[in-house]
Amino acid sequence: MARVFVGVGTNVDRERSMRVGLEALKRLDAGLTISNMYESAAIGFDGAHFYNCVVQLDTELTLVALVAELKAIESVSGRDHSNSSCDGKGLDIDVLTYGDWVGCYDGVVLPRPDVTCYAHVLLPLSEIAPQACLPGTQRSYRALWKDFKQPDQRLAVVAF
Repeated sequence: MARVFVGVGTNVDRERSMRVGLEALKRLDAGLTISNMYESAAIGFDGAHFYNCVVQLDTELTLVALVAELKAIESVSGRDHSNSSCDGKGLDIDVLTYGDWVGCYDGVVLPRPDVTCYAHVLLPLSEIAPQACLPGTQRSYRALWKDFKQPDQRLAVVAF
């Protein structure tokens, strides 16, 4: 069984998309842990604000099977994978970590290289797994968040 952290976010029909996505993730692991929901500005393009959270789940699925399930959940929520528009992003579910794996597996880089770059990923990780260490490091998510220096990445907790 692998302990997995996934990042979940959208800036299109945010509340509905997040509810659909989180309900589908519960079917993969009824005991999953969900961080607070955060609203954040789009990064790298002008667009609507995002809702983001991080989910911890335990799975027997292989990485390839898990990624396929996550893509299916994105599609069911209404995400159009053929749309490359930068102003709107349907539900996006990214594997952040898969167990303690470090490296590139079937095209998936683990841990996801930008985990420490975004407040909307690192803060939720520090909430739900403060003592856990980012694979390949000896640094806990709490310590990584404490040292995070991106003051322009403001987050607001969303009542969800």
